[in-house]
Amino acid sequence: MTISGKPQAARRKLAVLVSGGVESAALLHEGLRLGRTVYPIHVRKGFRWEGEEGRALARMLTQQKVAGLQELTIIRMDLRAVIGRHWGMGDGEVPSAAEPDEAVYLPGRNLLLLGQAALFCATRRIPTLWIGTLKGNPFPDASASFNRRFSDLFRQGTGFSLKVEAPFAGRSKGEVLKRCPPEWLQRSFSCIQPVRSRHCGRCQKCGERKKGFRNAGLEDPTSYVG
Repeated sequence: MTISGKPQAARRKLAVLVSGGVESAALLHEGLRLGRTVYPIHVRKGFRWEGEEGRALARMLTQQKVAGLQELTIIRMDLRAVIGRHWGMGDGEVPSAAEPDEAVYLPGRNLLLLGQAALFCATRRIPTLWIGTLKGNPFPDASASFNRRFSDLFRQGTGFSLKVEAPFAGRSKGEVLKRCPPEWLQRSFSCIQPVRSRHCGRCQKCGERKKGFRNAGLEDPTSYVG
């Protein structure tokens, strides 16, 4: 089956992959600031932090009464049978704040995110999909060439022209934090080992979050356990 055609009216539509973190908040704010009709998409794959992440994301969206912001779409898939035992599934300890970005690699993460979200876009004639990749991301599925090739392959397979963009690929987390209103940042969630609905303060993602606020020269509103 070929999904073809792109009506002129659809050109202002924008889909945004969101997880509830600061990049998600900044992407949503940027899309709305530009006057786009924004469709947030959250893909759940069975990782240990996604329940709390999803609740934070829901709070972030329901408390923002902004014209153009559409209802959150949640796509569910279970990766345990695919990737087997993995710290992200609750098997073993999560990487600590002292470990590098490479320690939190999730196999095929962006490939899976884009595949699900792209089909959502094609069936609704949404021509652009944003993902929150930041400057310095070391993973193979986070490059501009990967996004271009994914778009080309998706067009070949469906007949639908979808542009995958990473608006913050040239910016650090600190720079992105400066672009986002405080009320959005306060409701964001970045922890991969949440404790009673709070950031643990010790995992690699909490360390990255703390560093981002320091580098931005902003007060960190996050309540950390440790």
